[in-house]
Amino acid sequence: MGFADTARAARMLTALHITGDEPLLSALAGAADPELALTGLAAIAERIGKSGTLHAALTEDEGFRERMVAVLGVSRALADHLARHPADCDVLRGPGATRRPGAGAIRAELLAAVGARSGADTGTDSGAEPIALLTAAYRRRVLHLAARDLTGAATVDEVSEELSDIAAAVLEAALAIARAELPDDDGDGPAAAGLAVVAMGKCGARELNYASDVDVIFVADDNSNMRTVTRLAAGMIRACEHVTPEGSIFPVDPNLRPEGRDGALVRTLPSHLAYYDRWAKTWEFQALLKARPVAGDMDVGHRYADAVAPLVWQAAQRDHFVEDVQAMRRRVVDNIPKLAAGRELKLGPGGLRDIEFAVQLLQLVHGRTDQTLRVPATLPALAALAAGGYVGRADAEDLAESYRFLRRAEHLLQLYQLRRTHTLPEDPAVLRRLGRAMRLSDIPNGPMLSPEEAFTATWRKHAIRVRRLHEKLFYRPLLDAVARLPSDAVRLSPEAARVRLEALGYVDPVGALRHIEALTTGVRRRAAIQRTLLPVLLGWFADAAEPDAGLLAFRQVSEALGNTPWYLRLLRDETKAAHRMATVLASSRYAAGLLLRAPEAVAIFADDAELAPQKVTAPARGDDPANPARRGNRDIRSEMSAASRRHDGDAESAAVAVRSLRRRELLRVAAADVLGMSDLAETGEALTAITGASLGAVLAAAVARVEMEMREPLPTRFAVIAMGRFGGYESGYGSDADVIFVHDPLPRPEGGGDRAASDAAQAVGAELRRLLELPAPDPPLLIDADLRPEGRQGPLVRSLAACRAYYAKRASAWEFQALLRARFAAGNAALGAEFVAMADSCRYPAGGLPDPAVREIRRIKARVEAERVPRGADRTLHVKLGPGGLSDVEWTVQLFQLRHAHAVAGLRTTRTLAALDAEVDAGLVPADDAGALRASWQLASRIRNAVTLVSGRPGDQLPSRHRDLTAVARLLGYGNDAPAQALEEEYRRAARHARTVMERLFYG
Repeated sequence: MGFADTARAARMLTALHITGDEPLLSALAGAADPELALTGLAAIAERIGKSGTLHAALTEDEGFRERMVAVLGVSRALADHLARHPADCDVLRGPGATRRPGAGAIRAELLAAVGARSGADTGTDSGAEPIALLTAAYRRRVLHLAARDLTGAATVDEVSEELSDIAAAVLEAALAIARAELPDDDGDGPAAAGLAVVAMGKCGARELNYASDVDVIFVADDNSNMRTVTRLAAGMIRACEHVTPEGSIFPVDPNLRPEGRDGALVRTLPSHLAYYDRWAKTWEFQALLKARPVAGDMDVGHRYADAVAPLVWQAAQRDHFVEDVQAMRRRVVDNIPKLAAGRELKLGPGGLRDIEFAVQLLQLVHGRTDQTLRVPATLPALAALAAGGYVGRADAEDLAESYRFLRRAEHLLQLYQLRRTHTLPEDPAVLRRLGRAMRLSDIPNGPMLSPEEAFTATWRKHAIRVRRLHEKLFYRPLLDAVARLPSDAVRLSPEAARVRLEALGYVDPVGALRHIEALTTGVRRRAAIQRTLLPVLLGWFADAAEPDAGLLAFRQVSEALGNTPWYLRLLRDETKAAHRMATVLASSRYAAGLLLRAPEAVAIFADDAELAPQKVTAPARGDDPANPARRGNRDIRSEMSAASRRHDGDAESAAVAVRSLRRRELLRVAAADVLGMSDLAETGEALTAITGASLGAVLAAAVARVEMEMREPLPTRFAVIAMGRFGGYESGYGSDADVIFVHDPLPRPEGGGDRAASDAAQAVGAELRRLLELPAPDPPLLIDADLRPEGRQGPLVRSLAACRAYYAKRASAWEFQALLRARFAAGNAALGAEFVAMADSCRYPAGGLPDPAVREIRRIKARVEAERVPRGADRTLHVKLGPGGLSDVEWTVQLFQLRHAHAVAGLRTTRTLAALDAEVDAGLVPADDAGALRASWQLASRIRNAVTLVSGRPGDQLPSRHRDLTAVARLLGYGNDAPAQALEEEYRRAARHARTVMERLFYG
């Protein structure tokens, strides 16, 4: 039955005439601590004596028995009180035992205990006796409440509220005692009036514990006698803390007053306001959030509360406000003794303070403009934050559940001796009492546990949850961003918003206001969250290249996702995701367009792993077909191949599925690029990997389609050879896929079949192009096969034998140059390797490229410079074909490859910069010259990518419009006062140096 000392228990039961078959014994056995309950009952019975009727009353009255045993099984202090005042057992009997008294009734009862009828009355002046009477009356009220609490008749919230009402009544009664102690010349007339007691902390918020300090601030009327009101305040504190045979009531802590312990105990209202205006620290405004007049001159108290309230809701605009609050919470944790830190219900990580600080910080930041958040108590404030969309509903429910559990555990700890404690002891007996009092016996869906094990497991679960949610809410960067905004920007009133939008650089503030209105109008939760997000997002949009476009795209994404529950929650709770999304939408029309085709992809902004590039370990030649690039070429290939196979027999659906995945991957790469999470080389690797995987997956669908139409397996091997920037792992956002299609007929037993193989190969090539360029919501992948033998005039697909014959007899020097980028991309890997081996003999000729071929390449380059730059374009700003541009650098590097790769193995690579490094290592190109070529090539490549990202269209020239050039420059990181001018000047300088080097190295 739970009795530890069975012999002692048997003696006491015998003395109490409690037999084994009566309900009182069963009730005792069901107590949180049966031995504690039996001991307390024996002490009360001994005090009552033989004439008492306690046993009979407990036997006959089930409700009385339940309440009495519940209290005695938890609280030794209340058992001692009943032993001293057995008549107080009556508060546990009858209809009144379960009825919650009002605050006014409690106040009247405690005032009557000290001989006062109202707060203005003077109590009995008879030494320590009125304090003892007040203490006994206080304990009687706590007894009544504890009985209802422990039997489930009062909720945790109601218990805290009633304890606060009891404390307020005690303060009023103690003030009456103090007033009676004043000398006659001080106690009469107006001199004794004008002192207000303002509760702070938990009492002010009506969430007090059973045993806690009561934080107060004393405020005097302007006309008060300061000497008298100071005596009153000191006397009130003394009455509450004086130790009598009944014990003391509770400590009163006035140290939240201005200047703390060093400041005057009582100040006038103007003195308080002057201090808050000039000297108060951040934490003092946080403390004022819970200020509530509870005793004394209530008119003075309410004037004080009304005067300080605006200061509370302006505090978030103080410099470093959020950081100050966060630092204060860290200091509290750091000051906990190490041995107690892991068992602290209140101050430790995962404790009550974690919840309270997170809620208060959110209140103070957002409560400037949302008056629904201006409530002092934690749980109502948490509910208001959830209703306003500042905290997710599930998070708010979890925090509220954990808060109630921790508060109830704290109450049970403190009830034992009615002493302040927040630290869980390691004593299993205490933990068992807590687990039994909270009716914890096992974990749902888990093993059966003892009460102490169940309590420990449940507490740890709540502590972990609280710490996780505290970190999520309390250190949310959005708080700091919102706190720094001017109040008019937070409110987003039309005029203030228009002025702010103009100041931020929005070109069309009227249009921007329409978007804002569409997003924030209404009373639904979605609009409330948007009203929280938009003030910050507007600033983030303005930090990027095109704020108007960013806001429009944000509205489009928000409307597309509609009531999707996770979207706004993601942006609110994951500030990193919101910031990234704003930056990308306002920087890149290309990325915004990709996102608008599938808005749910916004989730990638929350995950670093989704955006951060993976390092690629490339072989020396850099053209290994099995080499994974960025997120894992093989991963992308396998995912796209699987998507293609799911639509077996439907080539169009397969292509659409692959292109959808391609669009997702392009968005990922573009976002990482815009956000500075990948460099030029990583971006080129990633775009190349996406193109290769797309080609491979759609090629499989094309082959399946052709085989289905032929009703037989493909009679030839088929391979896609990457060329150009695709072959060099240097793809840009606007790059076509430069390829050569090659096939090799399979041998047939009957011989012949070359014609059928060629027809099948042509069909596969044509079908592949068609599928990749089908009209669809996702961007097409354009195939450029013009580098094939005979160019546009030749067949789309050539056999390997025909390629060998062509390159051996008819190819021009520039075609050998084009083969420098050739590598296997998709299809039959063995055939691809054979083609590459054939290409090696052409691009790395023994003895190097002969002089006539060198002269031919120089002649063609000069012709390209003269004829290929678009008419009317500024040649000096054409980053591909202009002086010092990509073409100059690449032709220079490639000429050295053609002439020396037969002897220098490092030159046998498809990558421009890798070949340039090898030329330096081999002593073919001076390091300074290589540096000039590299700088121009990298800047030109970055500009090409940036032009596509900003405008959504490929471009090879620096924009001529100043606004467009500025957007490109800002995306590239030119953040000074004239980014467009800085970018243009840097490119001209880099290109000029590269051209000088090129003319010397290429033309000789």
